[in-house]
Amino acid sequence: MKIIIDAGHGPGTIGKRTPDGRMREFHFNNAVAEEVKKRLAADGYTVLFSHQQDRDVPLKERTSFANRSGAELLVSIHANAAGNNYSPAQGIESFIYPTAPARTRKLGQLLQDSLILSTQRKDRGLKTADFAMLRDTVMPAVLVECGFMTHRHESALLQSDDYRKRCARAISFAITCMER
Repeated sequence: MKIIIDAGHGPGTIGKRTPDGRMREFHFNNAVAEEVKKRLAADGYTVLFSHQQDRDVPLKERTSFANRSGAELLVSIHANAAGNNYSPAQGIESFIYPTAPARTRKLGQLLQDSLILSTQRKDRGLKTADFAMLRDTVMPAVLVECGFMTHRHESALLQSDDYRKRCARAISFAITCMER
């Protein structure tokens, strides 16, 4: 099975960072994406990235690549934010396109449940959104927000290797459950 993993945003995306500037969102997203790839490859999956390490890949280029790839699933990994300063907003939420088919909804719920079980963070639920990675791709696609960079405790978690690995395990597990 071929999977697209998208480390949302790019290394130079302005404003996508913790309020103290210690972590850019891409650092979290990419670390989790690399760990997901390692885990899924060990299980025999083919994993492709729609992002690149050295530049911000435009959304149109990411979605076009995903559509040409022949992948069966896409997961876009993110860290959330509520404003530019620390805030009380916290937890994990996952998004699917509003008119997504049942298979996509199933993947979204599996990802959300798995992330909550693995991280023990607040469950903000499976939601719908008109995001390009969801709207402009042809395979089941889910965007996950693994915590808030703007919440003091979650900001520290997002920067920890243990939390990143827990998120990667949860995402990998949910993907493999789609095959059962």
